Amino acid sequence: MTILQAAYPYLDTHTAGHPTRAILGGVPPLNGQTVLEQRQDFERRFDHLRGTLLHEPRGHAAMVGLIPVPSQVADFGAIFISSYVYLGMCGHGTIGLARTLAFTGAISPATGDRFTLETPAGVVEVRLDWTDQGELGSVSLKNVPAYMGLPALEVDVPGLGKITTDILYSGMWYAMVPADPLGLALEPDNVSACLALGWRIKQAIAKATEGLPVLRGLPAPSVMFHSDRGPAHSRQMLVLAPNKYDRSPCGTGTCARMAQLLIRGDLNEAETYRAENILGVPFTATLAGTAEVEGRTGYEIVVRGQAHLSAQGTIYVEKGDPLEGGFLGR
Repeated sequence: MTILQAAYPYLDTHTAGHPTRAILGGVPPLNGQTVLEQRQDFERRFDHLRGTLLHEPRGHAAMVGLIPVPSQVADFGAIFISSYVYLGMCGHGTIGLARTLAFTGAISPATGDRFTLETPAGVVEVRLDWTDQGELGSVSLKNVPAYMGLPALEVDVPGLGKITTDILYSGMWYAMVPADPLGLALEPDNVSACLALGWRIKQAIAKATEGLPVLRGLPAPSVMFHSDRGPAHSRQMLVLAPNKYDRSPCGTGTCARMAQLLIRGDLNEAETYRAENILGVPFTATLAGTAEVEGRTGYEIVVRGQAHLSAQGTIYVEKGDPLEGGFLGR
């Protein structure tokens, strides 16, 4: 007789290719008045579950998890978990959550065309495009304000030399790195080369920025490679780890990139920015307004994309499984 130790029902979606695994049960109630406090409680008591829920043999290195939690200030709350760090905000995951809520019936044309979501980084506004048949089409989210943290930071990368990068915040920290001057093609067949170089750059940036108060103790900036494809149009690839990149154009990273373009004067406030991933699937971004963030100008950017269902099931942990906590190959 099979003895199950735990069961976690889930729904998988992908947003422009990147997965979001919504965990719909099995996680004990979390303590805390805010979503951030609930995430901190998860970190303290249940961090071991990240490997079980996301990693092999039940997932893979690129899986992003979403755990719905109660919110006292928004319609919904969610914490985002990944292989190595906890995410303050996740754009592709928020779009995936909207698709999950539509599939489960928590939202519908009858509930309206918008909802609010409390994340650890703050409350974001989500708007929904319903088709005439009542299906969810594209999803738009107004992110927390994006702003410049460290302009024109010079970093010495071993084996590459000195590069200059802007470091911006948009729920997480991102380092903007042009791909073309490095001779780096942002194409599916070149992913391994992008990962190898992006990880070296990320490590160098982490060393150069370690302990800086402006980063507020958050994870080191990930590397956003970008390559211009035309006016207000770029291809993007976000390197997160030596074995992990964002398959989508990255929602929060797109906010950071658009903020950089606005700050540098390479984009005017009325333009729509088109960011595509290495597969050519786009997000679009527009400016909704500005807000002051700790004495800086923050840009309230709306990102639009679409998520699709990919799987539904239950993660089982059988008693005696030697790989209960999952594993990753780096």
